[in-house]
Amino acid sequence: MITLEKAFEIVMGVSSRTGIETISFRDASGRILAADVRSDMDMPPFNRAAVDGYACRRSDLDSELAITEVIRAGREPLKKIEKDLCSKIMTGAIIPEGADFVFMVEDSKILPSGKVIYNGKPLKPNMSHKGEDVKTGDIVLRKGKLLKPQDIAVLAAVGCVSVKVSEKVRIAVLSTGDELVEPGEKPGISKIRNSNSFQLIAQAERSGASAKYYGIAPDDEGKTYDLIVRAINESDITILTGGVSMGDYDFVPVVLKKAGVEILFDQVNVQPGKPTTFGIHPGCVVFGLPGNPVSAFTQFETLVRPLIYKMMGHNWKPYEKHLPMAVNYERKQSVRVAWLPVMINEKNEVVPVEYHGSAHIAAFPYADGIVRMDAGKNILKKREVVVVRQI
Repeated sequence: MITLEKAFEIVMGVSSRTGIETISFRDASGRILAADVRSDMDMPPFNRAAVDGYACRRSDLDSELAITEVIRAGREPLKKIEKDLCSKIMTGAIIPEGADFVFMVEDSKILPSGKVIYNGKPLKPNMSHKGEDVKTGDIVLRKGKLLKPQDIAVLAAVGCVSVKVSEKVRIAVLSTGDELVEPGEKPGISKIRNSNSFQLIAQAERSGASAKYYGIAPDDEGKTYDLIVRAINESDITILTGGVSMGDYDFVPVVLKKAGVEILFDQVNVQPGKPTTFGIHPGCVVFGLPGNPVSAFTQFETLVRPLIYKMMGHNWKPYEKHLPMAVNYERKQSVRVAWLPVMINEKNEVVPVEYHGSAHIAAFPYADGIVRMDAGKNILKKREVVVVRQI
């Protein structure tokens, strides 16, 4: 049995990378950028008005100003600003030649003569200068970035309509055990529905991967072998749940070795998730996760998800918050690292979720995150600050 830290180190030591593909920027949200994106123009591309108002010379702010023209956004100015002249201008429009100040409509007064005067305080010029945000050739998005909706706006602004991104990690998901039936079936005596596979598929897709379901492998070594070999040959990561403990029918590790998988570890000093297996195969890595759904969920978040992002070139970090405990919490045994599901209350305090063990998947929909308790630590005291890892 190895530590969770050592398991993480082994998993993240995998050097496999996905390929690169070019897609439309409209489909790029949630993908990993595979090449730097540079701007093809200055932004702003010209000196522009930041407010609706009047463009003039700062030195003329105490004068009555004659209005030479109205400049709308998207139109070029026709007149140059000279002494005691101004142009009425709209937000985003080009600043006319000669102007170095824009005062807001709210700070102006139109005189009976038709001229305008400034009656505010000359604090800032209300102008955006050409290239002050981005200059032509500047890198606006860097390789390895997880693209978000705000990044799509940047891609559009610099004309990057075809984007190089990492190909999605292909994940094969299957569960093992004669006790399992598909979710649409009513379980008979001694049977349970297969929830793990669909939980893991959702977790994989949330992580930017593509996932394929390979079904339920029965407690038959030959049939399990055939299914595992097919999954390995068609994926970058194969994830199995169940069959990795110490029971008479837990023969997944044997089958993996027969399929050519080099097992790097098969037990981790963590609760839940101790019977976790990890191995490598040419062109694929394999996780054998425990059959209990909470164990499978937690081990995916702590071991599989970081690897998915790494394989696509992204250095993913979980979102964490440092918050105080609302109550005392004590566990009976502390020989292993433990992950405790918690809620965050209206006072921004941490409250443990009622949790009956690694089969209690119904507890997790109410959890905002998980809190790590190190081996040897069995008490979290009220007001003690803990790190909540969002799930």
